[in-house]
Amino acid sequence: MKAYLSFFIVFLLLIGCKEQTASDEVAQWEAQAENVTIVRDDYGVPHVYGKTDADAVFGMLYAQCEDDFNRVEQNYIWATGRLAEVEGEEAIYSDLRAKLFMTEAEAKANYEKSPPWLKDLCDAFADGINYYLYTHPEVKPRLFTRFEPWMPMYFSEGSIGGDIERISIEKIKAFYENGAALPEAQKVALQTELENQEPAGSNGIAISGDLTASGNTLLLINPHTSFYFRGEMHMVSEEGLNAYGAVTWGQFFIYQGFNEKTGWMHTSTYTDVMDEFMETVVEDEDGLFYLYGDDTREVAQSETTIKYKTENGMAEKTFPLYHTHHGPITHMEQNQWVASAMMWEPVKALEQSFVRTKQTGYKGFREMMDIRTNSSNNTVYADAEGNIAYFHGNFVPVRDTLYNYRKPVDGSNPATDWKGLHTVDENILVLNPENGWIQNCNSTPYTSALENSPKRSDYPKYMSLDRENFRGVHAIELLTGRSGYTLDNLIELAHDPYLPAFAALIPGLLEAYRNAAEKDADLDKAMDILADWDFKTDTESVAMTLAHFYGTRYWQEGKRPEAASHMQSIIYFGSESPEMERLTIFKKVMAQLEADFGTWEMPWGEVHRYQRLNGDIRQAFNDDKPSKAVGYASGRWGALAAYGARYHNDTKKIYGTRGNSFVGVVEFGEKVKAKTILAGGQSGNPDSPHFDDQTDAYISHKFKEVPFYKEDVLQRAKRTYRPGEAFGSD
Repeated sequence: MKAYLSFFIVFLLLIGCKEQTASDEVAQWEAQAENVTIVRDDYGVPHVYGKTDADAVFGMLYAQCEDDFNRVEQNYIWATGRLAEVEGEEAIYSDLRAKLFMTEAEAKANYEKSPPWLKDLCDAFADGINYYLYTHPEVKPRLFTRFEPWMPMYFSEGSIGGDIERISIEKIKAFYENGAALPEAQKVALQTELENQEPAGSNGIAISGDLTASGNTLLLINPHTSFYFRGEMHMVSEEGLNAYGAVTWGQFFIYQGFNEKTGWMHTSTYTDVMDEFMETVVEDEDGLFYLYGDDTREVAQSETTIKYKTENGMAEKTFPLYHTHHGPITHMEQNQWVASAMMWEPVKALEQSFVRTKQTGYKGFREMMDIRTNSSNNTVYADAEGNIAYFHGNFVPVRDTLYNYRKPVDGSNPATDWKGLHTVDENILVLNPENGWIQNCNSTPYTSALENSPKRSDYPKYMSLDRENFRGVHAIELLTGRSGYTLDNLIELAHDPYLPAFAALIPGLLEAYRNAAEKDADLDKAMDILADWDFKTDTESVAMTLAHFYGTRYWQEGKRPEAASHMQSIIYFGSESPEMERLTIFKKVMAQLEADFGTWEMPWGEVHRYQRLNGDIRQAFNDDKPSKAVGYASGRWGALAAYGARYHNDTKKIYGTRGNSFVGVVEFGEKVKAKTILAGGQSGNPDSPHFDDQTDAYISHKFKEVPFYKEDVLQRAKRTYRPGEAFGSD
């Protein structure tokens, strides 16, 4: 009896302690919420004011959850390697990829070794989300009922996704499930699928004050991401933080944006930042080893268990994990294990991403870049001091130029190892070029500033591919010889409707038809329409419809030179390919349009649409439901205002899924001025007025003015509150 009473008393004490701990935590959240004010403007954009940087992060994550908790949670389900728990067995190898690069224990260790100020921000990140869930019991997470401060360590660098997404899940599956390399036919199929996808990337343009009407520098921030991938936000603290721009859901810093003095824009880089090392693995009674020079090293081994959802509940699979000093073993090539090396410095990456937002001039920004963990991106920069700059890459390992790192190298040869990192000065850099502008559209850095561009011969080959694309060509044509720039005409430049790819492709089709022995009435009419076309996209243009479907089909079916880039292939299709092949593919396009729409004479806007039906991350497009005409075009054809689609929706019409998402233009002077637009709107909630209140303006590129200064924010304020005081978002 005494033993039972003792146990009961201990049990009550434990329950009491747990309740007290929970009560203390809520009290802490409520106290921090008192230091935060959220002002929602007339577009629902949250302007978050906190006493400290941590307070601003707390309010920022709370506001993000109000706008789209679904996407905040999804990003961490994916990043932490727990996707299979909600999506089932098909996601197992996505989760295994995440765990190959970092386990939960390693994430916690990285958090613990972070500097105190960064730990404070990570704590505020978790507290802001957890307070949202506490004050919104009606929200039912798919997996995480509680967020932890070590979770941000799963960012491989500034943006969720980044480098790790380039590691093939299919190759991981082949190795860890079958102990084999991916079959060659599957490799080819995956490469073909990748090539047929809408080109990813972004546009960044910086204009010197010498070329602007005001004498102030201008910056175009034009990332091309999947739609609704980022929201728009303003963060302010009494510790010097005052940054505005685009935030990937779940991040605690402005990723693409500006403060009063500096602005930064990221574009995907051609710099080689990831390498593969073929390991020679041997096994004996003592375990697994790999050759390294004249010696052997032990293969580090551990294991992980991945849970996955089934019709009958949760199941699990356990996998071994293998690592060499080069990185985790991710796949097999030529009967050898392959280790994948990439930047994985989560603490430094988070430091750089946050510190960047507080820089007030080029000197500080340049010093911040020396942290060197912004691995997958270039950076286009402008500031109030009058500087414009371009950093091509940031994390660039030093390598022996005897070896081709575009292919797997011999990991047993110590000479192939990375030898530290190039300094920022050693990387490709442009600062205040005499031509007065800088552009990067995921194209070669060697044309970023006309004759003032960096010289290819000055850098190792691995620094960058010297590869141009039609967006880069388009940007250079628009920028050359022009002055008098303003925010408004920079917006117009960024939406110029001319498509240089079709100027290279369509004349060759017309020539092929002129030379054809047989003519056709329908083809005569179609060719006349194309011959009269100025290669500009427009919702009323039938020529645009014909050209898009022709170019898309030719890219998928045409025979092009081996190793040709997209731009080289299009030029080839328009000038050197067999004329009969051109006509055959065009006839297929005409037949496809007839079958899908009953006529080939389809105006572009009737085919090319914007549709957002609900808050789902992946939209189920439907030709029978409302949508809107969009006059933009794919970046594949040189459209700066890229509007890309996926083509396996079981629909006849084309619905946008990526491209222009958040776009901003910024002017740096005595006071900063900016205009922005979002695809759709700030909120992911279909019941919110801000779910689609920017759609029409997005389509017509009528940007909204940014209220940056407190007095302007208050004039535009529609709701002012502290976290916990108002549920939901307007």
